[in-house]
Amino acid sequence: MAVLEINNLHAKVAEDGGERILRGVDLEVESGEIHALMGPNGSGKSTTAKIIAGHPAYEVTDGEVLIHLEDDEFGDDVEIPEDKRTWNLLDLEPNERAALGIFLAFQYPAEIEGVTMVNFLRTALNAKLEEREELFEDEDEEAEAEGGDTNEDAAGYDTSPMEGNVDEGEVGVAEFQQLLKEKMEQLDMDEKFANRYLNAGFSGGEKKQNEVLQAAILEPSVAVLDEIDSGLDIDRLQDVSEGINALRDEQGTGVLQITHYQRILDYVEPDHVHVMIDGEIAKSGGADLAEELEDKGYDWVREEVYEAA
Repeated sequence: MAVLEINNLHAKVAEDGGERILRGVDLEVESGEIHALMGPNGSGKSTTAKIIAGHPAYEVTDGEVLIHLEDDEFGDDVEIPEDKRTWNLLDLEPNERAALGIFLAFQYPAEIEGVTMVNFLRTALNAKLEEREELFEDEDEEAEAEGGDTNEDAAGYDTSPMEGNVDEGEVGVAEFQQLLKEKMEQLDMDEKFANRYLNAGFSGGEKKQNEVLQAAILEPSVAVLDEIDSGLDIDRLQDVSEGINALRDEQGTGVLQITHYQRILDYVEPDHVHVMIDGEIAKSGGADLAEELEDKGYDWVREEVYEAA
């Protein structure tokens, strides 16, 4: 089990005089849980997602974002030292956060011509595994690595760094092909997707389904899905929803689902629903809270908060 814990998070746009957006967010997401984060436009939902992942456009002015890991979080082959089971993500680079089990699905995924999905996904997986290994190295191993000969330019290479075994990396080509096939079958995706360029020429629904596939391959502890339901027709909404449910049911991933609308929650039933108003969590409840928001909007929550204050 892993736990993502956000405590008293304050943040603003990272520029002089930048707008203050988050005003003390408290939130906790455990592996195997689905949390829906809802709220009106401009309330801070996407900002929260980007700060968890390490987006440089925002500056955290107070609070912490912690990830708590159990020893067996990444399987029996990965031993997590006791003193490295809790990390403040705010101290880490985005790639390090990803290595520790954080995944962000973008609202508007980028298109990358010339890079096939299969190559992108295997490269991402191997990079994550390599980074994770470095994070969990003990102090003796780190000191030995730092004391080694790093003057490669002076010593020269035996071969060009552009050459080498195409099967380099912890997960080789054949092993990855089998993994990708299994995940695409799990998500009911056409295997032809794997050889297309990343998101190039994809429909909006295909891009969102690809985001879920990336999460399935990388097996995060906590997946943050930023409005992954936006722009989807009913068929793609069902496909994406089945993928999200598989992340939880098959992999035990914790999901923070950011959405404006209740409709995706008809297919992905949340364990907890949170309403964000003016940069803080104003109200939390169960799945029925989302239905109430669909019927009544957000104004009643705002009024309830201000009356309590």
